[in-house]
Amino acid sequence: MANNSPGSSRKAFKLQEFCAHAGAVNCLSLGHKSGRVLATGGDDKKVNLWAVGKPNCILSLSGHTTSIECVRFCGSEELVCAGSSSGALKIWDLEATKIVRTLTGHKSNIRTIDFHPYGDFIGTGSLDTNIKLWDIRRKGCIFTYKGHNAAVNSLKFSPDGQWIASAGEDAMVKLWDLRAGKLLTEFVGHVGPVTDVEFHPHEFLLASASLDRTVNFWDLEKFQQVSSTEPDTGPIRAITFDPAGDLLYAGCPDVLRLYGWEPSRTLDTLAMGWGKVVDLAVANTQLIGAGHHGTYVSLYVVEVRRLQQHFRGAGGASTLTTTGDTPQQDGAPLRGVGSGGESFKHGVGMRKSFSKDKNNAKANAEQMKTEVTSDTGGEEPSDEMHNLNSYSADAFATNRQLQRTPPPELPHWTNNNDPVSVSGEVATSSSNIRQGRRSSTQAVPTPGVTLPSSL
Repeated sequence: MANNSPGSSRKAFKLQEFCAHAGAVNCLSLGHKSGRVLATGGDDKKVNLWAVGKPNCILSLSGHTTSIECVRFCGSEELVCAGSSSGALKIWDLEATKIVRTLTGHKSNIRTIDFHPYGDFIGTGSLDTNIKLWDIRRKGCIFTYKGHNAAVNSLKFSPDGQWIASAGEDAMVKLWDLRAGKLLTEFVGHVGPVTDVEFHPHEFLLASASLDRTVNFWDLEKFQQVSSTEPDTGPIRAITFDPAGDLLYAGCPDVLRLYGWEPSRTLDTLAMGWGKVVDLAVANTQLIGAGHHGTYVSLYVVEVRRLQQHFRGAGGASTLTTTGDTPQQDGAPLRGVGSGGESFKHGVGMRKSFSKDKNNAKANAEQMKTEVTSDTGGEEPSDEMHNLNSYSADAFATNRQLQRTPPPELPHWTNNNDPVSVSGEVATSSSNIRQGRRSSTQAVPTPGVTLPSSL
């Protein structure tokens, strides 16, 4: 697929392939803050952590009694949560290298996990068709959302933390209001299982990907469809917005597609050879794609700058010359014409912004809809939740804005798999993955954690 020689001018290349587990790999997740860490889960009941581009396992986490079906980093990459085929959840603190929570309540496989952007909460979706909202501190489920008629394949918190979007095997996309504790709306448009949902980084826009080979875009002000891509590719399993919010990356079998949505258009198509990619993350000027087959994991790098130079002029002016199936003319606006007839301007949103919309202080005191459950299943005692009013100020406070701190300087991978422009080492131990330095606690394993002998 790619030429890995140092002088190659390819837009993309295969970074590495390695055996990640003793049994089949069932799931993986990239750290979306840095794009430089990876967690994998397998039939061997372990969660293994890796530094992208390095051959050895950083840390092997044990404790689950059944196969791992889903894994996810928190936003800071300090915690990792894994869900098993039995419906149990375990959360590890990577600084302390120990299990900090065990949560049970789902009746079947955990299919998706997401961390709340501000509070100590996680959302999970399961093969049992339910969505659960968990309080990490109080070790319990605080609400169960019922509405899907089949497995929940993906869920994401909105950037302001007030909504959950969920995608189901029933071809439905649903939007849930966390303060009201109810379904806000549902989007009908896909004709096959929906595999992934993604909120725009700041605008009121949602994207959904499906096995029906399309991506649909939904307006979260008017609750209606904005556009849909043509079904001219394979099943789409992973999507992510460019951090600037100008375009969407879609991972299809052996192909990466770049989409715009107003109007719908293919900005670029890139042959990847990565098989079934299941996660995408943008790290500085590179897009990292990750997939798995059997016991192996494969990682690919796409040079975003080389893609963007085809359709972005100097000073942020949006132009396009693409190799995709829908060629556009140079000078065409990147996302088409807005409702007011004006061309899109780089960095200027066309919708309400998650980061700018604020409700008054009275709204912050609203009580979040909660229900007391005893879903811990006896694995770990649950603290009773006596004062449920405390959730209104803690979880979903509407005066919190998106925090956009610049990422730390990270290694930039080249085609010969060597990092350049490195500030410190690539992370090589669990306790300081983000800082990229070896931990003094590494030699003292704790229960439930197995350090690889290669370290």
